[in-house]
Amino acid sequence: MASKGAGMSFSRKSYRLTSDAEKSRVTGIVQEKLLNDYLNRIFSSSEHAPPAATSRKPLNFQNLPEHLDQLLQVDNEEEESQGQVEGRLGPSTVVLDHTGGFEGLLLVDDDLLGVIGHSNFGTIRSTTCVYKGKWLYEVLISSQGLMQIGWCTISCRFNQEEGVGDTHNSYAYDGNRVRKWNVTTTNYGKAWAAGDIVSCLIDLDDGTLSFCLNGVSLGTAFENLSRGLGMAYFPAISLSFKESVAFNFGSRPLRYPVAGYRPLQDPPSADLVRAQRLLGCFRAVLSVELDPVEGRLLDKESSKWRLRGQPTVLLTLAHIFHHFAPLLRKVYLVEAVLMSFLLGIVEKGTPTQAQSVVHQVLDLLWLFMEIHYLRLTIAILRHEKSRKFLLSNVLPLRVEEAGLQELIPTTWWPHCSSREGKESTEMKEETAEERLRRRAYERGCQRLRKRIEVVEELQVQILKLLLDNKDDNGGEASRYIFLTKFRKFLQENASGRGNMPMLCPPEYMVCFLHRLISALRYYWDEYKASNPHASFSEEAYIPPQVFYNGKVDYFDLQRLGGLLSHLRKTLKDDLASKANIVIDPLELQSTAMDDLDEDEEPAPAMAQRPMQALAVGGPLPLPRPGWLSSPTLGRANRFLSTAAVSLMTPRRPLSTSEKVKVRTLSVEQRTREDIEGSHWNEGLLLGRPPEEPEQPLTENSLLEVLDGAVMMYNLSVHQQLGKMVGVSDDVNEYAMALRDTEDKLRRCPKRRKDILAELTKSQKVFSEKLDHLSRRLAWVHATVYSQEKMLDIYWLLRVCLRTIEHGDRTGSLFAFMPEFYLSVAINSYSALKNYFGPVHSMEELPGYEETLTRLAAILAKHFADARIVGTDIRDSLMQALASYVCYPHSLRAVERIPEEQRIAMVRNLLAPYEQRPWAQTNWILVRLWRGCGFGYRYTRLPHLLKTKLEDANLPSLQKPCPSTLLQQHMADLLQQGPDVAPSFLNSVLNQLNWAFSEFIGMIQEIQQAAERLERNFVDSRQLKVCATCFDLSVSLLRVLEMTITLVPEIFLDWTRPTSEMLLRRLAQLLNQVLNRVTAERNLFDRVVTLRLPGLESVDHYPILVAVTGILVQLLVRGPASEREQATSVLLADPCFQLRSICYLLGQPEPPAPGTALPAPDRKRFSLQSYADYISADELAQVEQMLAHLTSASAQAAAASLPTSEEDLCPICYAHPISAVFQPCGHKSCKACINQHLMNNKDCFFCKTTIVSVEDWEKGANTSTTSSAA
Repeated sequence: MASKGAGMSFSRKSYRLTSDAEKSRVTGIVQEKLLNDYLNRIFSSSEHAPPAATSRKPLNFQNLPEHLDQLLQVDNEEEESQGQVEGRLGPSTVVLDHTGGFEGLLLVDDDLLGVIGHSNFGTIRSTTCVYKGKWLYEVLISSQGLMQIGWCTISCRFNQEEGVGDTHNSYAYDGNRVRKWNVTTTNYGKAWAAGDIVSCLIDLDDGTLSFCLNGVSLGTAFENLSRGLGMAYFPAISLSFKESVAFNFGSRPLRYPVAGYRPLQDPPSADLVRAQRLLGCFRAVLSVELDPVEGRLLDKESSKWRLRGQPTVLLTLAHIFHHFAPLLRKVYLVEAVLMSFLLGIVEKGTPTQAQSVVHQVLDLLWLFMEIHYLRLTIAILRHEKSRKFLLSNVLPLRVEEAGLQELIPTTWWPHCSSREGKESTEMKEETAEERLRRRAYERGCQRLRKRIEVVEELQVQILKLLLDNKDDNGGEASRYIFLTKFRKFLQENASGRGNMPMLCPPEYMVCFLHRLISALRYYWDEYKASNPHASFSEEAYIPPQVFYNGKVDYFDLQRLGGLLSHLRKTLKDDLASKANIVIDPLELQSTAMDDLDEDEEPAPAMAQRPMQALAVGGPLPLPRPGWLSSPTLGRANRFLSTAAVSLMTPRRPLSTSEKVKVRTLSVEQRTREDIEGSHWNEGLLLGRPPEEPEQPLTENSLLEVLDGAVMMYNLSVHQQLGKMVGVSDDVNEYAMALRDTEDKLRRCPKRRKDILAELTKSQKVFSEKLDHLSRRLAWVHATVYSQEKMLDIYWLLRVCLRTIEHGDRTGSLFAFMPEFYLSVAINSYSALKNYFGPVHSMEELPGYEETLTRLAAILAKHFADARIVGTDIRDSLMQALASYVCYPHSLRAVERIPEEQRIAMVRNLLAPYEQRPWAQTNWILVRLWRGCGFGYRYTRLPHLLKTKLEDANLPSLQKPCPSTLLQQHMADLLQQGPDVAPSFLNSVLNQLNWAFSEFIGMIQEIQQAAERLERNFVDSRQLKVCATCFDLSVSLLRVLEMTITLVPEIFLDWTRPTSEMLLRRLAQLLNQVLNRVTAERNLFDRVVTLRLPGLESVDHYPILVAVTGILVQLLVRGPASEREQATSVLLADPCFQLRSICYLLGQPEPPAPGTALPAPDRKRFSLQSYADYISADELAQVEQMLAHLTSASAQAAAASLPTSEEDLCPICYAHPISAVFQPCGHKSCKACINQHLMNNKDCFFCKTTIVSVEDWEKGANTSTTSSAA
């Protein structure tokens, strides 16, 4: 039975409401008098009820609709004005003008209130303008980038370079650059951040314009605005690419109303009165209880109200909600009335009572508003406070500055100065006042941590509810709905199609990831408790079959072996033999999913979709509501129209010999059986390789959640962790600036009051900034870099390591693994090492040594893995390994991996450089040698100690930690085969020749630019490339030094066919370097003297000590016979100059035989000036080398005979002809032809293929033949 005029029916319960024929004075519910008293109490409680509503006529459910109509009547002055208001022109509903009032490319939300920049500097204005009175509107800053917000007239013309505030009659505030704009610009206001609200106020009576930030006035920005005929001002904004905001012209209650100013859009006054009256009636229902037995009404607290299923109460509520439901279509009423009502319930009772009452209220809303449930859902999602609460408090954790000041009233920061990192940090003695401040600050931090722990626990509880898989009564369980939405969310944030902006702020994803890990591990271990064969969360990993069986969609993300379509074609036989999976031939011939428009869906898929999918995110039978596609108001629900790859579900158990054919399904079509599997289907684990255990690790759905957590870390979390480290750096910089300012204040004379005033002002600014940053730092340490968060990242690292290890065992199928698993393993280790210290050390983590060793084994094996084809991931692996060998603890981990893997790693490092990127490989070899070379024990270059501050955590600034074990592996490998050492050294010499030649060419250009009279600037990129070539030259020289030290016979044992050639090439390059660097007043000297920014590392010391180390090893440390061979080759090179060797010791010319070396000139370079870096023994060896070369040079000059030009090698013109080529007969010296044959088999002159090379002597009648190299 439905009451008259109600127009509704109860679909969930059937109530017997017919009257009893034998009791005419009874309504069938309660006694008529009691019903009259009850309805009068309920519907007469409104203070604004008109006199007609208090009629003496008995009330019942037949005349209640008429009574309610009278109760909800409003006075004429309260009716909404649909006409024009004085001072305002345009529609009464104010939105952004997306039809003609914009410039550039912009993305506007369906509600026409949110906007995202999609071009260089797009501009848009509203549909309504004002010309008289005081008006304001609010803007929610969703991103803190470049934007100009304010007002403009219709005559303003904008473009991609000029926006609001850049033209006459347009005015703007820019919180990114903290300036105001009106053709010109000046400093104004404060910096805004994402989540802030800017209020834009215009007073056209006084002609002023001002702004507020989060309710705090920033002062008058502009005065004397143009007014009069034709002058009306529109709200407007200009914003750069990917910046986003949301406007509130009055469609919702203003967050920060200002007295005397009116929003551009009038509130729905009449409906507001009606909604308040109806909720007043609802409050009365909650505070009155019927006692049918006693026939009376009982008063009680609303917090103790219980829904007992009484027909009288239910029908009363039905009438209330029949009128209330249509009002919820307006977001203003949801925020101003409904949410205030619900929050009032929560505030009055205990948490348990409030939760019970709110649950019952929500039950009533769903019971009586079933027709309007979608409308209600839309309204709640559009309700700003509810949406911002969910985004700002449920998933992320953001503390306002005011809250931080309350929790941490006293601030403190470390009083230390760091010039060379942690080791040289000088701590000043702490005063009593500083000690008290520090302790007060620590107590405040502890209060903050306790407050945060409470909120984080609530967030985890919410996620546990979302991951519940046992609430599938009458529908799909929450976990599987969450999985669908979560996967779509990841796709939206991972996809680069259309250059759409990131839909979720990265700081939110950091907090969400930690809560998700807590909830995931809870359910994982809960499953283990009831299934002994499962694994604990500490042993979690993703089975490799998840990556190739198609059950989980990885969108466009790159796999280790390339594109998925390519892998399916090339590895289809391996899939069939190892995993019993057969790719559907139609699938192989289909086009890539990237070619499909993600907003369109083929008709057959629509026809086949089950009805259940329509209720969980599929296309609706009604017009698509705007909130589903609004990036501002419904970001969590923009998960539509994407395809996923899955397997056709088999309908009977499979034998080991049977194959499963795969095809493509949409993600919405996946059922619980597709994920969890059944007795005939393994779900996500279908296609198990023989290397994997038969027992499942946990529930399959939890595996997919874990996979999504790893992907989320890769998408944004790691980058955000790195950004938040900047807070600590800012504290150190401002603390140093404050100390410098205080020192200047103490030294400043009292009579210089102008300087004292400026210094005092600076001191105040720095102190205020440090107060803010120290509180911010406490928040960061509590929410992001706490011990618990560190354990979460560590757990994720171990998950990735186990996943990579299990995937590696599958052989070729390892190529199906997404690249981000390797990236997360590398990046999470980097985060643990660099971001969480010094408060929390990675060494304190459980299983730290084992984890380092496992990661070392992965890096050592896969940096040259042929199964990995992506250039970016290969570079990442190489860089990670290069960083890994820079630190003693991680280098020891490399030494702990199995010997076979170590040798394979070194073998890959020694592969010819021409076959792959070689710079990082060379850097790894250099790090293994650093600490053993000549003068190679420094951490920072000597000339940079006082001129350049650097981060002491950089890999290049770590203490030398050479690995004798890996050096021995290198020596053994270079001695093994006849081709290993020549091919490796040939590539090193080639790269050294290229790098140093490029460096010399670049410094010539730099010198020419610096000497021009006109003002010019050297490109910073050119300087960086120049410095890189210099650093490469030094590192290549160090690799040669290491090779000569470990295996000198490669160059000095001339029984080897390539030794003489390699030695001659080496001598040629060493002489070239020495001549270029040591020439008096040469190009190198002039560029070093300039000390250009970007060329700080270019100096004499690093390159000369590297060359000296090679020469000393060749000419001093070896056996006498080998020293003589090296000396003869060095002196035979036409580029050799003894003066260059003298330069090393600061001498312009060689000393006379038998005389002592004079004292070095302090103005000249000399190795003797670097006593802290070069030992006395090393200096003695240099002096011995100089004496030896001086003597040998004199003897060679006396014994040398003139050689005719015809007998010189026509290639180098330095050595006599000693070889003839067959069959063409051309001649050259052996060194030139051997070097040429290392890279090319054609004749240098005629391009004939060389078959053999014969020894040649002038006048000889016979020759000895040797096969071509």
